[in-house]
Amino acid sequence: MMTRTIRAEYRVFDDRDALNRAVAEHFVQEIQSAVAARGVARIALSGGNSPKLVFSLLADPHGPYRGAIAWDRLWLFWVDERCVPPDNPDSNYGAARELLLQRVPLAAERVIRIEGELAPEEAADRYESAIRGHFRLEGAEVPIFDVVHLGMGPDGHTASLFPHTEALHSMGRIAVANEVPQQKQSHRVTLTWPVINAARDVFFLIDGADKADPLGRVLQGPYEPETLPSQLIQPRNGRLLFLLDRTAAANLPPVNQQGSGFLEIER
Repeated sequence: MMTRTIRAEYRVFDDRDALNRAVAEHFVQEIQSAVAARGVARIALSGGNSPKLVFSLLADPHGPYRGAIAWDRLWLFWVDERCVPPDNPDSNYGAARELLLQRVPLAAERVIRIEGELAPEEAADRYESAIRGHFRLEGAEVPIFDVVHLGMGPDGHTASLFPHTEALHSMGRIAVANEVPQQKQSHRVTLTWPVINAARDVFFLIDGADKADPLGRVLQGPYEPETLPSQLIQPRNGRLLFLLDRTAAANLPPVNQQGSGFLEIER
């Protein structure tokens, strides 16, 4: 069986403020690079608590990031969504709208959200259709996002790719509905892992001591994607970035003087 090598870089920060600033800077750099290369930047965001402070940094009119982004060249998408209305506190889009979208000059038509208020299958179909139309895809083509931002849960899930769920086996779709019985909001819509892996830049934002054990197993343990779905994230370009706080990185090899470490992962 043919194997491939993924070069995983992890950068470790002493506190949450430094981590948030690093994530904001990464967004800005990748958006600027995409606009310079192709005239447009297409970004897929994840939800959860970890990125909320980053959204506030990007939207701060007195900070260094808001003015560095060409908002008229940016298109915003979501990695996944809970099947709830946008005004529900659990909505990934709703959190981003409150903390980011309402505070920056990004036109509403440049925001392509997952319609979580619809039935899960309908929401997935409509989101896939919207992505196909935007990227002008034909047949089995997949979209190539400029940046896909991911998180990871204590159970090793990423996006809404949870352990032992049907979406782990979806290969031919862009977006799918996924039932996650172990979660309060059990119905989700998520990008599939082949779509995530096609992106030009894929990075994880992970913080908290409860992530240390699963992250160590994801990067250094045996390949068990049914149990640790984050192991499915193997970008086509062979590069994967993790931005971490010290507690999340506790089970990884020590970083160098620049605060970075590297692992070669064979899958």
